[in-house]
Amino acid sequence: MRKHPNILLIMADQLVPFLTGAYGHPVVKTPHLDRLVAEGVRFDAAYTPYPLCAPARAALMTGQHASRFGCFDNAALFPADRPTIAHYLTNADYDTVLSGKMHFIGPDQLHGFGTRLTTDVFPANIDWVPNPDKEELGGHAHNYVPPKVGVRRWNKFLTFDEETQYRAIEYLRERSWRQPADPFFLLVSFHHPHDPFQVTPELWQLYEDAEIDIPTLPENIHDTYSALDGWLNAVHGVTEVDLQTPDNLRTLRRAYYGLVSYIDAKVGELLTTLEQTGEADNTLIVFTSDHGDMLGERGMVQKRCFYEWSARVPLIIRWPNNQFAGQSIDTPVTLLDLLPTLLDVAEVDHYLPIDGDSLLPLLRREWGDNRPIFAEYHLEKVKSSAFMVRRGRYKYVLIYQHGEQLFDLSADPGEWHNLAGKEAYRKISAELRELVLSRFDPEQLRLAGLESVQRRLVIKEALHRNNVHWDYTPIVDATKQYVR
Repeated sequence: MRKHPNILLIMADQLVPFLTGAYGHPVVKTPHLDRLVAEGVRFDAAYTPYPLCAPARAALMTGQHASRFGCFDNAALFPADRPTIAHYLTNADYDTVLSGKMHFIGPDQLHGFGTRLTTDVFPANIDWVPNPDKEELGGHAHNYVPPKVGVRRWNKFLTFDEETQYRAIEYLRERSWRQPADPFFLLVSFHHPHDPFQVTPELWQLYEDAEIDIPTLPENIHDTYSALDGWLNAVHGVTEVDLQTPDNLRTLRRAYYGLVSYIDAKVGELLTTLEQTGEADNTLIVFTSDHGDMLGERGMVQKRCFYEWSARVPLIIRWPNNQFAGQSIDTPVTLLDLLPTLLDVAEVDHYLPIDGDSLLPLLRREWGDNRPIFAEYHLEKVKSSAFMVRRGRYKYVLIYQHGEQLFDLSADPGEWHNLAGKEAYRKISAELRELVLSRFDPEQLRLAGLESVQRRLVIKEALHRNNVHWDYTPIVDATKQYVR
């Protein structure tokens, strides 16, 4: 047995933990995630550091807040000079391999991985750079109601996830007969259950007679909206569709259930492959997502905010030989903690500053519930930066120059009662606001973000004129395949 374990990191996209059997949902079928929970550790208060794809993934890979290196939105470059999990593990003699979606923006499409098995599903160029000088109206909400939601024979996003899975499994199978001495770090990253919410007839039939729970909204829902909510609802076009119609919501949720079960089946196939290749007992397995999705909660869609449905993520870790099996941890943690945790497991030192902490001391009960964890959001579809801190039972949100929110998640898990400004909570609000301001400089980040947009708009035009693309093409040498 190797001294250091293999590491398999499985990522879904836009997966809400509340809509999985593994996190207690009575209807959604996730038997393979259920198994990981039984054999590993389920983190019940895990958060994204940035509720948007590209910055969240860059933060996970580096263990640093994305704003440290200007990754503000889905068209912001992930700099090549930031050490990632893959860089560290490569230098520790791991075989580092990526299959699937990572939303890396820029000419570096490896970021430390020795091998990338697929291209990405979304463009690597800066085509999606937000322009604050242009008003965005309409958008994503149309993808949350029929006819764009429902049953399809197939689509290109399913094809992408099928290729992602095939390449990853074939990599594991090939290792089993080559028997290399080095351990592997394999990141398998799927597109689903990210929209489009379109399922095959087989996935739709999984929930034929199921009770589909849908959100219920108070009549005064608009009175509960923050400035951030208002901006997002406007650009997502939620007033242009029947998002609150029960039949539409049930169709949306049923399709989402099917896609969650689709991802769960992929997890099961990977677990089976580890067993078939003899690597199951010597592989640490992590399952997570980059962020969640509001899915009609509070009459909202997509991510980009800090409510639980957007900012919470599933995080399940199964250690080799089922160490720590069966634990559920309700201490708040963040995806920033994955880099130091995985390096801790691999006994790899890191000397550069990071914003997360290894989770191993937490599992050994060496630190308690009072560590604050942070998240941020900038630029894309909003008029000001916003920040979140979660400490213990309280979650505080600062919308720079546009208000604040404070929720007691123990008493108010639905986040309906904003306690900010109430006399009894002034002290806790002030403490949490100071924590945010000690971690982030909102004005400096606002200016840096706007400057970044102006630079990228110039580069975007030149890339288009020169017809230059950074999209990754996997390197496959067919002359060395099969029998030669």
